[in-house]
Amino acid sequence: MSHHLLLIIHLLCASIWVGGHLLLVFGHLPQALKEKNQNIILNYERKYEPVGMTALVLLVVTGIMMAYKYGVSFEYWFHFATPIEKVVSTKLLLLLLTVLFALSAQFRVLPKLKNNPDKLPEMTFHIVSVTLIGVLMLVFGSFVRFGGF
Repeated sequence: MSHHLLLIIHLLCASIWVGGHLLLVFGHLPQALKEKNQNIILNYERKYEPVGMTALVLLVVTGIMMAYKYGVSFEYWFHFATPIEKVVSTKLLLLLLTVLFALSAQFRVLPKLKNNPDKLPEMTFHIVSVTLIGVLMLVFGSFVRFGGF
């Protein structure tokens, strides 16, 4: 697959992933907190999750494929030796952090949130954190255009 097509798929999926989280943070989260109504978050998550998780999987796949096209294969991950390796490795670390937040939310926070609106602040922390990480990944990815950092 051509690098350009991979990049287009990657950018579309980043739009879905980051855009969906920004919509959650700025569009739904304030109302849920104001009304102390966790169902606003839960309903959004239920609708967004199939699209968002598909976008995330495609982001990972296209990101790894593009990293290989830049010569940053598995054995060079986390070496931070070249500018492109730094971008790839930083994004992989942020991806790992995203996965940890997702696991924490899925298995620890969401089950309690379903019956207890008092868990909204903890869920808010998870939502805002994953959103900030997504924005950071987007910004760091833009450095590839300049040869890395």
